[in-house]
Amino acid sequence: MNILILGGGGREHALAWAAMQNPKCDKLIVAPGNAGIAAIATCASLDILDGAAVANFCESEAIDLAIVGPEAPLAAGIADRLRDAGVAGFGPSAAAARLEASKAFTKEICDACGAPTAAWARFTDVRAARAHLETTGAPVVVKADGLAAGKGVVVAETLDEARAAVDEMFAGAFGQAGAEVVIEEFMTGEEASFFVLVDGEEVLPVGTAQDHKRIGEADTGPNTGGMGAYSPAPVMTPEVEARALEEIVKPVVAEMARRGTPYSGVLYAGLMIAEGRPRLVEFNVRFGDPEAQVLMLRLGAQALDLMQATAEGRLGAARVNWAGDHAMTVVMAAKGYPGDYAKGEPIGGLDALPEDSFHQCFHAGTARADGRIVSAGGRVLTLTARGATLAEAAERAYAMVRAVDWPGGVWRSDIGWRALGGGRAG
Repeated sequence: MNILILGGGGREHALAWAAMQNPKCDKLIVAPGNAGIAAIATCASLDILDGAAVANFCESEAIDLAIVGPEAPLAAGIADRLRDAGVAGFGPSAAAARLEASKAFTKEICDACGAPTAAWARFTDVRAARAHLETTGAPVVVKADGLAAGKGVVVAETLDEARAAVDEMFAGAFGQAGAEVVIEEFMTGEEASFFVLVDGEEVLPVGTAQDHKRIGEADTGPNTGGMGAYSPAPVMTPEVEARALEEIVKPVVAEMARRGTPYSGVLYAGLMIAEGRPRLVEFNVRFGDPEAQVLMLRLGAQALDLMQATAEGRLGAARVNWAGDHAMTVVMAAKGYPGDYAKGEPIGGLDALPEDSFHQCFHAGTARADGRIVSAGGRVLTLTARGATLAEAAERAYAMVRAVDWPGGVWRSDIGWRALGGGRAG
């Protein structure tokens, strides 16, 4: 079969790698891709927000399955255009993608179906939002309602921080995403990510993970798109997973179907778990990045079968075959990220890295210049490994990190520190 993957980051490299492990993959095109993806697939220049262009490209390349990686094309209705054109598309409709595109919409859905989440309020002007803060106090969570590229969320420890966040969002710090602001109760507990596939009605769990958003060791400093992740998440016990499925995921999926906007694709539930009770932090309507890297390395070739079954509405008969293993990914970022950083720095040592079912270097922000791989983004590489234990996966991942020759690269040496007993992983 001919497959198109839309996107060009570490998530899409992992999805491409998994697809290539499956013998049914005859031709794989990734748009726009990156330097690492180009080594295993054809990269195409395509505006992935242009539904007509994507649909025409699928027709010209006889695409059988199109997998949408990032959230922006989904919110723009790319999956709708694919289905209108008769192409099996993996990803929700624009209407269903509002579960990520609007924080307030998700809260309304949760309220309607009784899914446990933080208390919340929505505001369209700064004065009302500031007045609300005076009644709630701090800590509190301030969120831009719309898509903000993984940013737009401020956990404010003090009222001054909360006021500043509200002021910045309404002043346009996140563009239209901050035209409306949601202020939420601060939840305590341990965060984890729960991934399920949905084909409208059927729901199939496909894995758990925990990531590290902060740039600094011991989860300090500014938030990033993610500096590393590991799977499975120890806090997601079978009991917690069952509660999340029955109390959050299934009611939300049923409510979306009841409203005439059935959900199809991967639904990523960010959860806060306290005393064995999961509450929803937020939904994402695509695989996480870097969580996709650890999930794809563990799933391998079956990931393609599962995504195809989802896109074709055959999820009821699908099953996940998990090995009893662990995976970890460590992000190498450009110095200065998530602030200003340099691009175009040469990266060496990549050709010598192991590439097998236990080790993969997934490229996130790379390009090729003068015959060399160079940095082209904030998060640049995700070094990913599997092992019988999390400690073994960490040892393998950090050995890969140390083998990369990139003086301008930075990384955290403590990915998985809670699960590993509080010490450094590498």
